[in-house]
Amino acid sequence: MCGIVGYIGNRSASNVLISGLKRMEYRGYDSAGIAVLENGEIQTVKKKGKVSELESQFNADAFSANLGIAHTRWATHGFPNDVNAHPHSDNSGKISIVHNGIIENYNILKQKLLSEGCKFKSETDSEVLAAFIGMLYHKVNNLEEAVRLALSEVNGTFGIIVMCKDTPQKLIAARRGSPVVIGIGHDNEYIVASDAAAIIQYTKNVIYLSDNEMAIINGTGINTKTIDNKATHNNVYEIEFDLSQIEKSGFPHFMLKEIFEQPETIQDAFRGRLLVDEGNVKVGGLRSVAEKIRAAKRIIITACGTSWHAGLVAEYIIEQLAQVPVEVEYASEFRYRNPVISEDDILFSISQSGETADTLAAVVEAKRKGAVALGIVNAVGSQIARETEAGIYIHAGPEIGVASTKAFTSQIMTLTLFALYLGRMKNLSFSDGKQLAEEIIKLPGKIQQILDQADKIKEIAKQYAQAKNFLYLGRGVNYPVALEGALKLKEISYIHAEGYPAAEMKHGPIALIDKNMPVVFIATKDEIYDKIINNIEVVKAREGKIIAVATEGDENIKQYANHVIYIPETKPILTPILSVIPLQLLAYYIAVELKCDVDQPRNLAKSVTVE
Repeated sequence: MCGIVGYIGNRSASNVLISGLKRMEYRGYDSAGIAVLENGEIQTVKKKGKVSELESQFNADAFSANLGIAHTRWATHGFPNDVNAHPHSDNSGKISIVHNGIIENYNILKQKLLSEGCKFKSETDSEVLAAFIGMLYHKVNNLEEAVRLALSEVNGTFGIIVMCKDTPQKLIAARRGSPVVIGIGHDNEYIVASDAAAIIQYTKNVIYLSDNEMAIINGTGINTKTIDNKATHNNVYEIEFDLSQIEKSGFPHFMLKEIFEQPETIQDAFRGRLLVDEGNVKVGGLRSVAEKIRAAKRIIITACGTSWHAGLVAEYIIEQLAQVPVEVEYASEFRYRNPVISEDDILFSISQSGETADTLAAVVEAKRKGAVALGIVNAVGSQIARETEAGIYIHAGPEIGVASTKAFTSQIMTLTLFALYLGRMKNLSFSDGKQLAEEIIKLPGKIQQILDQADKIKEIAKQYAQAKNFLYLGRGVNYPVALEGALKLKEISYIHAEGYPAAEMKHGPIALIDKNMPVVFIATKDEIYDKIINNIEVVKAREGKIIAVATEGDENIKQYANHVIYIPETKPILTPILSVIPLQLLAYYIAVELKCDVDQPRNLAKSVTVE
């Protein structure tokens, strides 16, 4: 969840490391630190707060070191403060580490180390790991072997980089459950990080470590092996995005930039895949499992957070187009309830980062039980992309804002393409397929029409920014959109909000409604439009303030709603890709009005790589 970065090469390590930390600030963190090997000694500076506060205590230009590590911490064990910040050292001061993850058996290891005379400064599990590596290094006098032996006894997750003042031309990196990517530069230059964003300024050529794999990086190259000491081989990938894509490009926040990128990202999701004249879809990533997909008796979708909402939308779409039963599961609960899985099942795991710990665990569980595990991810080379048998990239580009926007709509778009693909394999007619495909290619232009109303949505947001609670209601395929709208508001404005199926309002939430309660309805024209109007009237009768997302041309709804935001008409099953856009903008502008940190909301991290 935090960020790690390490450097070995011919540049000033300090500047590369600070730059890398800044590129990873979007991931969420509460403290930062850096350690460089300067004149044979490890110089460490750690600071609670932002990277800018670290910079105020650490003058990067004052150091000429070519080796170093750095870290942004998201607190798990111990309060956010200077002492608990990384990097952490062993008792000798020779070894320094940065660590992303959780060491579950740290307390057992700590008691063992205390009995052998080790002393600890922090409350963290990570310092225990540093001390353990240091103790083993003192015994075996070999850094690589000490790291390997230590990690062999560790339970939990880690993305780790280790340096030692006795080996001034060596870094050791390893992973289990937390991403580690190694950038390969020119002239034996290497940048290790938890995120490619920290690397792309220097090189686009990278390798991704797999779980239980470690890399020994020195001035002559990289050697990789498993923690069980078996040699491994890694393919070199090219980072697909450019540096410009992780800049704000004139927008005040990454989140707003990413909301406004959705006409392009939706087009990128279907570009080269949608065969309009055939009413069909070509998905190269699923070619190897096409027959297994055709024969599937059930589809299981696992995901967390916003990706789970995309899965709920997909459940409606896949069942309607392909007539195959779909179950949507929280990945965090999936593996712990001994799920009933058969070889006739297809499991889709959805994750923007491709590294979400719970979702990755669901993949492993499904594979263990014989199901075909497929991935819907954004990050090429990510762990879920490598663990699954096949899958589809959403091609949304890097998403820097912690609150997901463009990845959500791209996930829905990609899953809609899958539904059309499977439907045409089954019983969906050419005519129906072609009509849907023709509507899909119009979506980018329709999204732009909604974005053109941003100023109007901004004015609505100003009126309700001081509300303490919001209720979001939708029906059918737009019920998950209500959930997503509420989540966006909670994430970035810290206003309590709940999403419900509109008909469920009468079963409890109606008690909350009064003149101070804003209620957002997704009230688009479809077969249950009249039901939604009935629900709106119930809220109006109790003086609730109604914000309606409605279909363009619907004049009737104005008599019920205090505010109406119109979206262009499309096929009902495609509506979520449009109806969520106003909700993203509403949440954004409310958060801005409240002066919240939109891109880095408190307590949240972009990629949740720990349980």
